[in-house]
Formats: sequence, structure tokens, C-alpha cells
Amino acid sequence: MDWRLPKGVTRMVLVRHGQPVEEMRGRCYGRLDVGLSSAGRLQAERAARFLAEAPLLRIYTSPRQRARESAAPLAELKGMAVDTEESFREIDFGLFEGLSYEEAEKRYPEVYAEWMAHPTRVRFPEGESYPEMRERVLSAGRTLRTRHAGETFVLVSHGGVNRTLLAEALGMPDANLFRMEQGYASVNIIDFYGDEPIVKLMNVTFG
Repeated sequence: MDWRLPKGVTRMVLVRHGQPVEEMRGRCYGRLDVGLSSAGRLQAERAARFLAEAPLLRIYTSPRQRARESAAPLAELKGMAVDTEESFREIDFGLFEGLSYEEAEKRYPEVYAEWMAHPTRVRFPEGESYPEMRERVLSAGRTLRTRHAGETFVLVSHGGVNRTLLAEALGMPDANLFRMEQGYASVNIIDFYGDEPIVKLMNVTFG
């Protein structure tokens, strides 16, 4: 990877957290503060090695444990601190938090059906809707791009956050959001030429 940055270009590196602990498999976890599995820690270490030569000015992370743990190997490798940004947390599933998909369907059949049919339109009971999440993520993304104009920075967060920022760059409608895969510890790169984004890399994973 050639990390040299053309003059005037702002580079946003997006990293999804690694695989979470096994007990979260098949469950809804957005607000829940769960850590990484051993496989997830290894994925984060491999992503850090991929980014070792990147001229990073700052490392940002979601406040969730799984994101902070995923940022730790990169921070250690680069000798840098990590800044937590609350706006980049994953969507809040509300009363769905911690439930398996089968449990959510049984307890809230109408909301679950709407979620399956229109995942970016449903509002989770006592939680968020995707448009609410999108607004906070895009606003925070613009703030970071302004703060680091002409520089390279990394954000370690969540699949939903990455898809939101990538979809904005690609001009994708909400309904097509899940056409983009975001594997655990995947790396994505968006270069901004002023306000014009170019997606340079997407969903590069490390096992």
C-alpha cells in the first residue's frame, strides 16, 4: 500500500472492530458494551500491522469496548493515544439489545417484520432509527475531516458507522446500505479532494 498522500487530500481510514465474544453471536448488540474474542484480538493486530506505515495524525474510536480494544494494537504500534468520539457508537437497538433474532421476532413481531423488510427505516423500541444514527455519524465525520484537512486519520468503530460513511461517499441511498460487506476488523479508505470523496479501499480483511 502506497500511503503517500497527494497534496491537499484528506484521508479517512475506517476500521471495523474485530469479532466480539462468542456469546454475542446471533444477538443484537449495539449499545451493549461487549469485548473481543481471541479471534477478534488477532484480527485487530493484523489490521494494525497493515496500517503500520500509514502516516496517521490521530486515532479515533467509538466508546464501545469492542472498538477500543480493536484500536489498542494500532495505538501501541504507533505509540499514539486514542481519542474516544461518542457520536461514532453503533445504532441503539433499544429493547432488542441482547436478544437473539428469534427472541426479538417472538417478543416484537411487528417491529421485527418491519426491520427485516426495511432495515434502514425501522425505529427500534426505546432505541434509535437509522436516520437518527446517520445524522450523528455524518455530522461527526464532517467535523473530523475539517479538523484534519490535508492529513490522514483513522476511526475504529462499527459496521453500521462504516457503511454510513461509505454510503455518503458513494452517493448510495439508505435502502442499498447492506450491499456493502464489512467484515470484522476490515479496513476502508476514503480520500477527500476538498468535498469530493474517492473510495480508495473497501472491506479489506485479515482473517
